Amino acid sequence: MDLSGKSYLITGASRGIGKAIAETLAAAGGKVALTARSADALNAVATNIQANGGTALALSADAGDTDAMADVLGKTVSEFGGLDGLVNNAGMIDPIARMEAADAADWAHIFNINLVSPVVLTRMALPHLRASKGALVNISSGAAHRPLEGWSAYCATKAALWMATQALHLEEGEAIDVYGASPGTVDTEMQVQIRASGVNPISQIPRENLAPPELPAAGVAWLLATRPEDLRGQDVNVRDAAFLQRAGIQQ
Repeated sequence: MDLSGKSYLITGASRGIGKAIAETLAAAGGKVALTARSADALNAVATNIQANGGTALALSADAGDTDAMADVLGKTVSEFGGLDGLVNNAGMIDPIARMEAADAADWAHIFNINLVSPVVLTRMALPHLRASKGALVNISSGAAHRPLEGWSAYCATKAALWMATQALHLEEGEAIDVYGASPGTVDTEMQVQIRASGVNPISQIPRENLAPPELPAAGVAWLLATRPEDLRGQDVNVRDAAFLQRAGIQQ
């Protein structure tokens, strides 16, 4: 996989899946702009990428702040001379609560982070992605397709993002390649939070059964590198055995 000369913006890149995606793209020669709230964590990721010969730009910002994200996008395009790919990875799971117990403010906040923020960033990035005939990956979830107790807000946001992904493919599929990518259950800080909640069967999955972030990251990188036509507009299960075999990814 050779991504030399290609440039990518990854949200939620300070840890977990986003960090692993950034590192995987950079290892293949891609130039990566990383954004998340924590400047210290982002700088650590960028420094590690640079120490391994990669090109990384750390741009701390709150995904829910439109002006800040516009600045992130502008600096990315200015520094790299364009944008070949966007990965909307930033997300949250709170409130973990039954619908009756979660208040309106909690619902509004998770919808802003998990749905509105990636849609707004996508809208701003579209001119640059059209210019490069680029690609976009929205990080999805199995929760987009089935309800889970205590995750009513999270499931609703992921279902909405999946519909937005399909709508974007319908509207822009001639100009850019659009993919959803479901990573499955992965060993991240979000999973620590899920296990601590004790809510629904997902919280009962032993840590040793969780995938490392590098596994779904390899799948996302493969989508961005190969741009498979038959998977455009799909919610790709990047943990699926047939997908991993096709992409040449070792579990």
